[in-house]
Amino acid sequence: MKTKLDINSWARKEHFNFFKNFNEPFYGVCVRVDCTAAYNAAKEKGVSFYLYTLYKALKAAQIVEPLRYRIEGEDVIIYDHIHAASTIPRSNGTFGFSYIYYKDSFDDFIESAKQEVERVQNSNTLDKATRWDLIRFSSLPWIDFTSISHARMFSFEDSAPSISFGKMTEMEGKRTMPMSLHVHHALVDGLHLGQYIDCFQELMNKRI
Repeated sequence: MKTKLDINSWARKEHFNFFKNFNEPFYGVCVRVDCTAAYNAAKEKGVSFYLYTLYKALKAAQIVEPLRYRIEGEDVIIYDHIHAASTIPRSNGTFGFSYIYYKDSFDDFIESAKQEVERVQNSNTLDKATRWDLIRFSSLPWIDFTSISHARMFSFEDSAPSISFGKMTEMEGKRTMPMSLHVHHALVDGLHLGQYIDCFQELMNKRI
């Protein structure tokens, strides 16, 4: 489900009109996330740490509303729920694209996500999601990055955020990893990005 935002009564109307026609309206930040509690919880449950993290990242997007805004034509659309379009590694060294539905129930989410992961790993196609109710996720578990950029096709109108997770490192019993977030400035300001990062960290600190 989705609803159309009333741009004329939106406090950010001027900001939206200012940024929406930029040649490059996306901007990004890179932060370090404490994933000690999340890693331990995932191991205790016997589930993929990446899928555990993906669930928390999607849950935060349901909470922080601007992460559910998308530009469609001349309209700003608010989606009730946002899902994940995530890269999935394959045994041959390549990757495929998945579409993983958000579910409130962690167990339901993990079961559905595992099925989608298996489907992609057993496929040789590179199917791109053609819908807007998503965030694009990727993982670079080999790289403890401090910044990141993304390949973009500027002729393709896009307003969906991109989130990447990097290599986990451990020091004195504390596990951390880098997280990169790129968002469309016509929809998301630094304030909202900060709210999302804080929300995600709080969720990562809470065991399911």
